[in-house]
Amino acid sequence: MTRTTLTPMTPLQQLRAGNTTRRLVQLFAGLALYGMSMGMLIRAGLGLDPWDVFHYGIARHLPVSFGTVTIIVGVAVLLLWVPLRQVPGLGTVANVVVIGLTTDATLAVLDRPSSLVLRVLLLVGGILANGLAGALYIGSQFGPGPRDGLMTGLVRRTGRSFRLVRTSIEVTVLVVGFLLGGVVGIGTVLYAVLIGPTVQLFLPLFTVPLEVPADRRAAPVGAAESGL
Repeated sequence: MTRTTLTPMTPLQQLRAGNTTRRLVQLFAGLALYGMSMGMLIRAGLGLDPWDVFHYGIARHLPVSFGTVTIIVGVAVLLLWVPLRQVPGLGTVANVVVIGLTTDATLAVLDRPSSLVLRVLLLVGGILANGLAGALYIGSQFGPGPRDGLMTGLVRRTGRSFRLVRTSIEVTVLVVGFLLGGVVGIGTVLYAVLIGPTVQLFLPLFTVPLEVPADRRAAPVGAAESGL
């Protein structure tokens, strides 16, 4: 399995780590593409990833847009970082805002296809775009997204495995989202199967090397354990 080195840093270290222009462009391109891919998956109507099942379920009960719900949930998850002593980066804060706005913009211009074949193509395209977007965003090395930061914080504080913590979180939000009316379907299964390999494929291509001291370099991490 391909391994990629990602480096944990403070926000100031992130900005001083070199290749700043490329990293900023890659960060915001990745976040925008991520929001677009979420809009594609919603319009396909064949099932969402666990967190978006949760977001969609909440949006059905509030007089706000789907993107606004993702922003609200992102802020709430960031508040959970406080007792875990997690430090957000520029990418963490940008994640909360940019993805929600671009998802709403995509939903405003993209209609659900009438043909099932086109909906399946939109679903598969959305998953592939989501994987590419994740690799762009993660590879810019500006800090984890709110939800992944929650995962890594819980792993550090509990001593449990990434696999157990991530699975527990995603099963919880999936079940709650489904009970609230979120869309679960074949797309949910395909996303779970394809997103890890897709991010793993693209991540080595887009991880930007940083200018950091040797003693700050992180141990290699698997792409499948990284995400938004």
